[in-house]
Amino acid sequence: MDKNSFIGLVLIGAILIGYSIMTAPSDEEIQAEKLKRDSIESAEADLPVMESQSEDVEENEIIEEVHAVLGDSVAQIQQNEMFGEFSNASSGDVNYVVVETDKLILTFSNYGGRIVSAELKDYKRHDSTSLILFDEAESLFNLNFFTNSNKNIYTDEFYFETSESGKVISGENDYKISYSLYTNDKQKSLTFEYLINGSDFMIELNVVLDGMDEVIDHRGDELGLNWSMDVPSQEQSLENQRRSSTIYYKYEGEDPDYITETSDDKEELLAAINWIAFKQQYFTTALISKNSFDKYNAFIETKTDEEGEMVKNMTASLSIPIEHSAVESFPISMYFGPNHFQTLESYEIGLESLIPLGWGIFGWVNEWLVIPIFNFLDGFDLNYGIIILLMTIFIKMLLFPITYKTYLSSAKMRVLKPEITELGEKHKDDAMKKQQATMALYKKAGVNPLAGCIPMLIQMPILFAMFRFFPASIELRQQSFLWANDLSSYDSILDLPFEIPFYGAHVSLFTLLMALSMVFYTKMNSGQMGMDAGGAAGQMQATQMKIMMYMMPIMMLFFFNSYSSGLSYYYFIANMISMGQMMAIKKWIIDEDKIHAKIQANKAKPQSQKKSKFQKRLEDMAKQKGVPPRKK
Repeated sequence: MDKNSFIGLVLIGAILIGYSIMTAPSDEEIQAEKLKRDSIESAEADLPVMESQSEDVEENEIIEEVHAVLGDSVAQIQQNEMFGEFSNASSGDVNYVVVETDKLILTFSNYGGRIVSAELKDYKRHDSTSLILFDEAESLFNLNFFTNSNKNIYTDEFYFETSESGKVISGENDYKISYSLYTNDKQKSLTFEYLINGSDFMIELNVVLDGMDEVIDHRGDELGLNWSMDVPSQEQSLENQRRSSTIYYKYEGEDPDYITETSDDKEELLAAINWIAFKQQYFTTALISKNSFDKYNAFIETKTDEEGEMVKNMTASLSIPIEHSAVESFPISMYFGPNHFQTLESYEIGLESLIPLGWGIFGWVNEWLVIPIFNFLDGFDLNYGIIILLMTIFIKMLLFPITYKTYLSSAKMRVLKPEITELGEKHKDDAMKKQQATMALYKKAGVNPLAGCIPMLIQMPILFAMFRFFPASIELRQQSFLWANDLSSYDSILDLPFEIPFYGAHVSLFTLLMALSMVFYTKMNSGQMGMDAGGAAGQMQATQMKIMMYMMPIMMLFFFNSYSSGLSYYYFIANMISMGQMMAIKKWIIDEDKIHAKIQANKAKPQSQKKSKFQKRLEDMAKQKGVPPRKK
């Protein structure tokens, strides 16, 4: 208790005692009252019981009123003690204001002066109900500071004042709504000024301090900003959402970063921060500072309740730097919207990194090849299943020269297979001589044994890019195709009454088709490759190929069963087109008899005495093992 409170209590006590003395009855009044009571005692005995009870009720009501007055006085004293200069704003009635735009429905509350709910109008949850990014009960947003009287103030414990009652805006129209927290004398205030555009997912928040330099303790140069929300489930698969949801952040002057999605984590922020984003699978809520948040006591944290239905709890503690000026402000932008690449990229602050397109070359392939093709086809207003089909055909045609080179190399290896088998039998007791003889044969025939591997390596970035693109594409969300109700989630044709470990409790048909197509493609590809060249090594390679032919589809079946059906559909279509290309090349493009004749002609030509780097390396290895190099 400080000195002012103590003096106040002493004065109240003195007033009560003085009032009791001044209003005390005289001896004559006491005697007259006694005679009056004696004269009516007999009459009181004859009164009905109901009348006696009525008097008791009146006395109880008086007592209750006295207690209420005393309680209000005590409560006022407690409020003054706890909230100091802001005690008058610590009580009131909660009022809500709804602002509706073309994109959002925002609900504001005077209790805390904050946005307590954000609904996206153009999107729905997987069960077709309203998609609300957060609501009042599961979210927190406040500023925190100490006053000169050492009161610890959290703005979400007070009733702000506003003159607005709600609005519907559209297009490029703007709407401004302000919430002010005043001190008891109404001369100083902390105000949240919101500027909302009718067609944007981004709104502006300006934190204005007016006269607060006389209220806020000068021992600190920042306001604490506390932000937290329980991320609600919006999609069909809770597991996929948890695997895709985390907190992203961007240090000033650096690339965006994030904390791990796969486990709970807490990270201290060690430098000035441009923005913080609570990223869900397909939607994001973000705070962006125009002047950077301070690193003082700044951290981010994610928590997961494995038994609950919420995705994750996300928390950020930041600091707003202040200069203790008479009037100062701190501008913040708030994003409530989808994880759509072009939308996020348009803000030019790095928010597009929220979409996990893959690192390095995989991200480049998605950004400069896959996304432009997808957006181009999307402009024709086609079903997304058709768009995926056309995009797959286009990419396969783009890669056709590489596919042709791979098949041509395989055909050459098949033509040489009898001779390679013969060399294997001839040098079956000397692996080094067999390898040297085989390489000599390749050189004479003009065959590069690595020609089939290099094109496959070139195609790998596209395969991995697609693996990241489809699960991250909000365009596929809730888009149906054939039996799939949602191409962004799994397509269940059968719900199992039990759960299979690592597989799930449903059967995805697109995943089954993808796995079967992998079996046929691998079987066809192994027949085209010249890997079964005979001998122990050839037999080993053939065995490994068979294992891969059956194990890989099984592994993919388990891995992809709960993944995006659009991704499984793409891989299925890609495998079918690849098999069609291989059959077409074999039937109409490549003539193995001509290849054989050309190889024989190459073998008859005089061979250059210049050794390749690969041959030199083989000879050096042979020398190290004591095997004499092949003579020219």
